[in-house]
Amino acid sequence: MEESNSLHHDQEQNVSAGGLSRYLPEFVYGGIDGSVTTFAVVAGAAGAGLEPRIVLILGFANLFADGFSMSVGAFLSAKSSLAMYHKHRRREYWEIDHLRDAEVEEIRQIYRNKGFEGELLEQVVARITEDKDRWVDVMMKEELEMIPESKSPGMIGLATFISFFLVGLLPLIIFILSYFMPVPQQKYLISAGITLLGFIGIGYMKSHVTETSVSRAIGETVLLGAIAAALAYLVGDLLEKIIL
Repeated sequence: MEESNSLHHDQEQNVSAGGLSRYLPEFVYGGIDGSVTTFAVVAGAAGAGLEPRIVLILGFANLFADGFSMSVGAFLSAKSSLAMYHKHRRREYWEIDHLRDAEVEEIRQIYRNKGFEGELLEQVVARITEDKDRWVDVMMKEELEMIPESKSPGMIGLATFISFFLVGLLPLIIFILSYFMPVPQQKYLISAGITLLGFIGIGYMKSHVTETSVSRAIGETVLLGAIAAALAYLVGDLLEKIIL
């Protein structure tokens, strides 16, 4: 229980220290998916020659359904990873209590492989194994190569949904405005322009997450959106000719 409370406290401190910027990866990937899939809906509607009100219905249905699905998936994935980490951590405590000699030898082997030997090796082993929590930390990192997820699964899911919805809303803005004020007739072209700006913005943020060049990140994001839109348009156009 103390271990669980301590980890929970550490997570809260990390969230406070890092702020919302820690969830930038979730925001980026949620935003990419939201903008691509929603604009694909708009492009498909354009190919099928559907009315703007149908575009809004399909677009908002996509925003809520796909956004919820993606956020739940991100939440469950993060929660499962955290549960798996705790499961292995509890097992390491059990092995130290019941298989101490074998666990000591594992520590010795780990640091022997790192180049430690002789008296220095034994000092390192003794130092690590004198504290059970330190011992488990080393085993989790060095043997199992597992580190705890410091971000809240709930916040991961929420950040994913918010970004999916907000960025995914961009292709629909011109259709929403058309119900409140006169807008140009080229709604689909305007939607494409607004979405392009969204792709550029998300691509720019993606470059910081993936630590790649800005031009490459923006290019990949725009290309992905363009391919999805082209496919959706062609499918919409084909189905319009066959069905409508």
